[in-house]
Amino acid sequence: MISKYKGIFSNVLKVAIVAFTFWFIYHKLSANTNLKDFTSLLSGIPVPEITAVLSLVLLLMFINWGLEAVKWKRLLRQIEIITLWRAVESVFCGLTWAVFTPNRIGEYGGRVFFLSPKRRIIGVVAMAVGNIGQMVLTNIFGAIAVCLFIYRFAGLDYRLTYALMAVSVMFCAFFLVFFFNIRWLNGILLSMRFTRKYKKFYSILGRYHKKELLRILSLCLARYVVFSTQYFIMFYWLIPEIHYLDIMMMVCILFFVQSTLPSLDLFDIGVRSVTASYFFSFVTKQDVAVIACTASIWLINIIIPAILGSYFVFKLNFFGSLNRR
Repeated sequence: MISKYKGIFSNVLKVAIVAFTFWFIYHKLSANTNLKDFTSLLSGIPVPEITAVLSLVLLLMFINWGLEAVKWKRLLRQIEIITLWRAVESVFCGLTWAVFTPNRIGEYGGRVFFLSPKRRIIGVVAMAVGNIGQMVLTNIFGAIAVCLFIYRFAGLDYRLTYALMAVSVMFCAFFLVFFFNIRWLNGILLSMRFTRKYKKFYSILGRYHKKELLRILSLCLARYVVFSTQYFIMFYWLIPEIHYLDIMMMVCILFFVQSTLPSLDLFDIGVRSVTASYFFSFVTKQDVAVIACTASIWLINIIIPAILGSYFVFKLNFFGSLNRR
């Protein structure tokens, strides 16, 4: 009987998650004027051209999350061996959960429920390692882009500019040193009495050596290049007046600012739009096009994967192992 009730509860929970996700998405899309502006921008462009460009951006979306699945599989090598397809399932399922949770916290739950129950908390730690790697690159490229932006548009005294560059170099060096020595965090936690009893969960940090961390960071870099390319294609296509180097600089700043602000995926488009509108205003007056481009990428990279991931929610087993060996 207990097993029966668990099954009923599990099915009800899955339906609730999917229903809640679709309600959130519908509510946000129906009120999003930015996507309507994007549709208007496309009205004067030949259909074959629209199809080709959007198909390429959509393909890059699948490559982006495919790389994330490869990275997730790699991170789990220290915990549990899973197939690449299982990694893909868990990544897309996590994206569905991330849509309605602050700071994408639900993405952790969506992924780790594809692991054996006893390894799920450790899986959260492993996922955090991958997210830190992504954050390191976002901060490094963002810091470089901010320095270039201030140099070009702020008109600071050269001494302040040099000081800012020095601080940026130290900022970047800190993140790189921290990531490649993430096992130090394990030692710090072990040194504190109140966290020592949880060492079986975070001790995995000591298993990630520099060579392995370099592979993980390489996958993070590949992802960064892919989703940056998506933005570059859209902006260069719809606002060709902007120099390609300016697009790259602004996109890096956009990622950097966005990563520092707490947000909800569905409302994250507001943060992205305001940030993009402000920084791109220094290089173009086409504010509507900037916001429309940002909204279209949000739709392709966040909303479409979340919808696709809803299918994998039904494959979860909240109370047992999903391993099919």
